[in-house]
Amino acid sequence: MERWRLHGLRLPLDHTQAELEGAICSKLHLPASVLLSHQLVKHSIDARRKGGIQLVYAIDLELALNGKQKQQLMRRFANSPQLRPTPDERYAFVVEPLQWKQWQTIGQRPLVVGAGPCGYFAALLLAEMGLCPLLLERGQPVKQRTKDTFGFWRGTQRFNPESNVQFGEGGAGTFSDGKLYSQISEPATYVRKVLEELVAAGAYPDILTLHHPHIGTFRLATVVRSLREKIQSLGGEVRFGARVEELILARDGSRQVEGVRLAHGECLQARHVVLALGHSARDTFHRLEQQGVAIARKPFAVGLRIEHPQALIDRARWGEQAGHPRLGPAEYKLVHHTQTGRDVYSFCMCPGGWVVGATSEEGCVVTNGMSQHSRRERNANSGLVVNITSEDMDPWARWPGDPLAGVAFQRHWEQQAFQAGGKNYLAPGQRLADFLADQPSAPTNEAQVEGVRGSYQPGVRMGTLNGCLPDFVLAAIREALPIFATKLPGYLLDNALLTGVETRTSSPIRLPRDPKTLHSTNTPGLYPAGEGAGYAGGILSAAIDGLKVAEALALAINPPLPHSPEEPVEFACDRA
Repeated sequence: MERWRLHGLRLPLDHTQAELEGAICSKLHLPASVLLSHQLVKHSIDARRKGGIQLVYAIDLELALNGKQKQQLMRRFANSPQLRPTPDERYAFVVEPLQWKQWQTIGQRPLVVGAGPCGYFAALLLAEMGLCPLLLERGQPVKQRTKDTFGFWRGTQRFNPESNVQFGEGGAGTFSDGKLYSQISEPATYVRKVLEELVAAGAYPDILTLHHPHIGTFRLATVVRSLREKIQSLGGEVRFGARVEELILARDGSRQVEGVRLAHGECLQARHVVLALGHSARDTFHRLEQQGVAIARKPFAVGLRIEHPQALIDRARWGEQAGHPRLGPAEYKLVHHTQTGRDVYSFCMCPGGWVVGATSEEGCVVTNGMSQHSRRERNANSGLVVNITSEDMDPWARWPGDPLAGVAFQRHWEQQAFQAGGKNYLAPGQRLADFLADQPSAPTNEAQVEGVRGSYQPGVRMGTLNGCLPDFVLAAIREALPIFATKLPGYLLDNALLTGVETRTSSPIRLPRDPKTLHSTNTPGLYPAGEGAGYAGGILSAAIDGLKVAEALALAINPPLPHSPEEPVEFACDRA
């Protein structure tokens, strides 16, 4: 029996199972009798020809080949990537896992700060390796966090700076589309590890095969609870409402991490700390800067959210096949390089979803998109964002080279949007036709609007978006919109709705780390990780970075262990 992976098998939308098997054998030029079994690995959609949309498959095959057939197959595909032996994508531990009770007797375990995808997967792998991590999350468990967030959106609860879209169990990705793909090529073993753990925790199994998999907001809540329970069952611990106030560093000049101090005063000992902050942990960024941890600016992007009827996007992408059950709600990806050199691009496109309030600070308005697994809501929404360079941040710098100038830049425009929205967390909004004409949109009765009813929660205040973002950002978006309409017919819908502002596309800082050890370049034992540290851009890449950092940490401490059980442990807080 031979195991092979076939790529690029194309079939029409309405193909049958028998036609799929026939296409496999035809592609291989082999009789049907050699095909013992087949398993879908990945499938995507080729919609470049609206009248002939195709499904494109990657499939693992079990073949019963005789010697002559195998030689013929290998000659036929010798110079083609379409057929190769099935790769081994099973995850392998980098160290021999300890019995967790063995590590528990040592007394000092690694800390993980942040319960987003990076922190949870770092903690999960550390727990699987028997290292009993303690995970600290400033926000609340997902059930309470959901109550706080939805209460804020619906106007039944005050905004809570410690429990919202950005802070709490699951991280910012919990209230999103739950996309599980990355523009960066990641090793297949890591990708498979993340996806299989998510399925085991309650995600739909189709994430294992979709080219653009997503989980959906409500399902994500179930998944993160299950991940927490697994970590705990393996000897790890998870604490909520535990905001890290500062690092405890050695006083001998080495800057070795010795622990952390929490906001309520408790000190925790640790010589290995995974710092898996989200991109909105601005107060922690400031404290790290004050403590001398290496930190640098990082480019990001800002812009607006745009909403269209999902049916319009479906027709633009799928043509007459819109609504076909094998297609589902359509997505889009748009990019335009402006005359001034700026890039304008769609960001975090959410089919059949909502635009939601995503601030983490009082007196600010931030927009984001989210959707459920079914993606059945009436609107499609996407960010339309423009790249921001280090030079753009200079006017907000406290001094030349200020590493936190990007934070001040983001906050300024979020506060401007708060003012434009009426100082009550409504988002400023403008109809597309008015935006292009540079004229305010009049207040409307939503029941009488033809086209798009805004989905943003807590609500939209119609007017102008001028003053909510830099002029060059608004000008770049105005230039890009007609270009996007040439790629998506109907995109320039007069009543398409723009809301502001989208500022949390990625972290405005990077915490430099050693490329081999992955700890901070000037603070040994501190492992910056994930999106907040500048090393990821979404759920999948953040989770994978968590795995990589956990591996580096495990290699640093096991074996040998830091000390024997008989040796007394001096707690850094006792010397402070």
